[in-house]
Amino acid sequence: MKNIAVIGYGVIGKRVADAVNVQDDMKLSGICDVISDWRIQNAVRKGYAVYTATPEAEKEMKAANISVDGSMADLLEKVDLVVDCTPKNIAAKNVETYKKRGVKFIVQGGEKHKTTGHSFSAENNYESAVDLNATRVVSCNTTSILRTLTALKRADLLDSARGTLLRRATDPWESHLGGIMNTMVPEKEIPSHQGPDAQSVDPNLDVVTAAVKVPETLSHLHYWNVKLNRKSSKEEVLEAFKTSTRIQFIRYDQGLVSNNTIKEMYLDMGRPWGDMYEVALWEDMLKVEGDELFYAYVVDNQAIVIPETIDAIRALTGLETDGIKSIEKTNQSLGIL
Repeated sequence: MKNIAVIGYGVIGKRVADAVNVQDDMKLSGICDVISDWRIQNAVRKGYAVYTATPEAEKEMKAANISVDGSMADLLEKVDLVVDCTPKNIAAKNVETYKKRGVKFIVQGGEKHKTTGHSFSAENNYESAVDLNATRVVSCNTTSILRTLTALKRADLLDSARGTLLRRATDPWESHLGGIMNTMVPEKEIPSHQGPDAQSVDPNLDVVTAAVKVPETLSHLHYWNVKLNRKSSKEEVLEAFKTSTRIQFIRYDQGLVSNNTIKEMYLDMGRPWGDMYEVALWEDMLKVEGDELFYAYVVDNQAIVIPETIDAIRALTGLETDGIKSIEKTNQSLGIL
């Protein structure tokens, strides 16, 4: 059993905490934040030990009748690894603390690759993370890019890839703060940052991305045009995608015609928050013309990196050196079929 701390109990942090809590080879030692609102109150109801990041936060939590188990420094004394889910400006400061204390750590995709010197995607480079002191789980969009393109690469089909990303404007619970309405905002630079980010995991990927921010919050939607290295068939491409246990085929004739219908399906399945850990790829939309491949899929920006983070914990702590075994274990614990 490895003792794990989650620093930052927001959209990703609360999901990581719950995912750690259902593993049989790691223990959630505590969560740490500065907030004292309903989010931390829910953590208390779940029985999680709560630690404070600052003395001011401790006073506010105690004033809100939240039981405090100690400071962040106290929590770091008890753990083998920290998953930092704080905003990037805070995470950058925290990283120095982890290094000084000799605590292994994982940061999220909002941080730069140079923060850790290693970027992680479970089906791509698990073994290279084993026993490292730190890694960065790449962003939701980058995770989906790597899952799909790596599947094609494993099948010796991939030449180059060009993708257009329709990005949700903000997280659903923050829609009242900074969402966009009745407009679309194209990112000025091509490639958008996701293509180079994928290359931080696999430098040999020939991938270019363009991104547009759209006025919705449920998910991202990707369209891909891939040049294959030979003429192929739809059946061969689908077989390649099936080698990933974290790509889920969906179909229009199942009524899954939009991101809201997909979200509703996962809610009906009983997933916490309706989370979709998989890439939901339209099987019946996918088309192959000679050596060209066209497909589209949906990415749950709040959930896709959760299984990746669990696998990263196993790799860094040496709980499992075989990536396939870790992925299978994580999939089973989170209900990824």
